[in-house]
Amino acid sequence: MNNQEIISKLPYSKPFLFVDKLISINENGAVGTFTFDENLDFYKGHFKEKPITPGVILTEVMAQIGLVCLGIYLLNNEFSKNNSIALTSTNIDFLKPVFPSEKVIVISEKMYFRFGKLKCKVTMKNENEEVVCRGEIAGIIV
Repeated sequence: MNNQEIISKLPYSKPFLFVDKLISINENGAVGTFTFDENLDFYKGHFKEKPITPGVILTEVMAQIGLVCLGIYLLNNEFSKNNSIALTSTNIDFLKPVFPSEKVIVISEKMYFRFGKLKCKVTMKNENEEVVCRGEIAGIIV
């Protein structure tokens, strides 16, 4: 399965699809990018004078690239429209803001995948290679 096929199997669509490109993916992790369109609705109300990307959205970007894409890859052809990956836990440290129009890169490293549960270490960096946030995300295939 190639990277574009993995993205096409994601159970999301715009405006809630937060994966532009998968750079690499293998049994140990995934790397992908997303650019925040300045016209996304949440920017209208999240700090009126100087909008920033909410932490919950940063977490979602890391989950879609680092957990869901990786889960689809690990399941290969066993993943279908009848499957989904539900978030079970997060532990994220937010270190820098992400502004409208910024591009981020997510690096995910599999910690374990067993009994349908996938847990990963995830890091998000901005275009200057600065760590924006990092932590652990886990989900279960349902």
